[in-house]
Amino acid sequence: MAVAVVMEFEGTLDQYDETCSRMGLTPGGPTPPGALFHWVTPTDGGFRITDVWDTREAFESYAQETIGPNAAATGLGAPQPEYHEVHNHFVKA
Repeated sequence: MAVAVVMEFEGTLDQYDETCSRMGLTPGGPTPPGALFHWVTPTDGGFRITDVWDTREAFESYAQETIGPNAAATGLGAPQPEYHEVHNHFVKA
């Protein structure tokens, strides 16, 4: 079942952009395998990421192997993900 993952980061959108670049992700480009959707928005203290993944396990594997090391390399700390069961989602055809 799909899962939404919400993460709050203290840091800058420049750090976010650098982290994405290090992971080979580009604005408007494809998501990593297992990810269905991603968006980011600034907050008062940094930024918030909301993703939808095929499964929690797919996210956790990608986070451990890819997100964590690249976020650390750009000076971002590891957030505590908040998980939400997804009842339904739509994707662009």
